[in-house]
Amino acid sequence: MGSKNKLKRFKENETFSNVIQPPRALLEAENFEWKGKWKKEYFKNENPIVLELGCGKGEYSLGLAQKYPDKNFIGIDIKGARFWRGAKTALEEKIPNVAFVRTQIELIESLFEVNEVDEIWITFPDPQIKFKRTKHRLTNPSFLKKYQTVLSPSGCIHLKTDSEFLHGYTLGLLQGMGIEPQKAHHDVYRDVHAPEEVVSIQTFYEQQYLAQQKPITYIRFQFP
Repeated sequence: MGSKNKLKRFKENETFSNVIQPPRALLEAENFEWKGKWKKEYFKNENPIVLELGCGKGEYSLGLAQKYPDKNFIGIDIKGARFWRGAKTALEEKIPNVAFVRTQIELIESLFEVNEVDEIWITFPDPQIKFKRTKHRLTNPSFLKKYQTVLSPSGCIHLKTDSEFLHGYTLGLLQGMGIEPQKAHHDVYRDVHAPEEVVSIQTFYEQQYLAQQKPITYIRFQFP
């Protein structure tokens, strides 16, 4: 993507009512205005809050929002030029139950109050295979601890990835934590028991992986 296109998208994001771009310093100071108020004041309802972490172009957030109008969806990514497309489409198609936040996922506890979130989707994150990149894996113990803080006691996490490495790494972590996954599929498109919401929504990159005949894996789990 050219720098001119990026700048144009950044400018448009500033005008979108469904895009929030809090400065890092504000989040670190715990001064984020919507923390603890997402349902009542931002979405103006009492529907469950569902996050997509590393939402990319926002395709999954949009697809889920259309499928479940009785839930509120928030896509989070540091790359605003990517989710510009999802935010723009949501406004054009008048999809009211989806928003996008531009920030680092490590700051999730500054965005949401304890137990404020009902579900988390992690879709096709960078697997960060090199050992030195362990701290950047979105299912490492540090991130899982943050997710557990913001999730409701009955909340669940979904991991959908083309990375067999990340799938296995996450299963190993869960086993070490004494967590039995509710679902674990090594190839969702070859499994007749795969959840409908997992196979009915496909991102741009997912379609490319499928064209290459790469298996798409899926895990759903809850904290004890």
